[in-house]
Amino acid sequence: MKSSLSTNIGSLSLERPTVLASGILGISLDVFKRLHNAGAGAVVTKSLSKEPWEGYPNPTIFSVKGGGWINAVGLSNPGAETFAKMIEPNTDVPIIVSLVGSIEDDFEYMIKKFKKCNISAYELNLSCPHVAKVGLEIGDDIELVSKIIKRVKSVTDIPIIAKVGLGKSDYLQTVEAAVSSGVDAITAINTVRAMAIDVETQMPILSNKIGGLSGTPIKPIALRCVYEIASKFDIPIMGCGGISSWEDAVEFILAGASVVQFGSVMGDHWVETFSEINSGIQNYMERKGYETIGEMVGRAKRQ
Repeated sequence: MKSSLSTNIGSLSLERPTVLASGILGISLDVFKRLHNAGAGAVVTKSLSKEPWEGYPNPTIFSVKGGGWINAVGLSNPGAETFAKMIEPNTDVPIIVSLVGSIEDDFEYMIKKFKKCNISAYELNLSCPHVAKVGLEIGDDIELVSKIIKRVKSVTDIPIIAKVGLGKSDYLQTVEAAVSSGVDAITAINTVRAMAIDVETQMPILSNKIGGLSGTPIKPIALRCVYEIASKFDIPIMGCGGISSWEDAVEFILAGASVVQFGSVMGDHWVETFSEINSGIQNYMERKGYETIGEMVGRAKRQ
């Protein structure tokens, strides 16, 4: 029997467990359609704010040794209302809308703008490491995390996913606040605070000085976080951070993730990435005798 790649993240059902991570390929609906046709189970949009944000001036991204990237784009985006108009009428592509804000009202306002859109889920960005007054500053405020999720859950029946990262506080406290407030799933993790300095100019390379490290260097950290969350909480998890192969994806699933997100791995041949990783996962499942993704989820913590 051929193994099935279908999976669930709470009440959200996906045909495949591989998802485009937020912030990688912008908000182009045409690109989203190509990715879905190429094997992506869903796509997460670039984080959207209540009002349009310009972001930071260049340079905003820097390649580091070991296959990683440090970026501080500044969450540039056209605003939630503009993007909502872009995806009307409804599309068949499973879209997870990433939202960023600083207070409960911001998130409620944005969700109301998507009332007429066919949204699969919302991912609340509570962990951007390089934008003040949003992201990690929100994730570190446990009381505010709870208030935001409760408010969001009160205005929509669409699944809500909280994206957590490594801030000043224990990230598991953020997860606990999200879970106790009724969140449907957790994405772990976001990029990790980092920087680079040009030894000739003796200045930070990024215009914002501090950015977020992504790619293969953070994979062991992200994998550890997924394992810890799965061990402590009964909550669906989207694993994210440094996935560059089907083996990486399988590791995250064995650690406790029902779905994996990736983006830094996609270079010039980004369209083929999803099909290659999906095929690798399926071949592994058939070799090991797994019929469903669910049978694999969390196997590492049950040994």
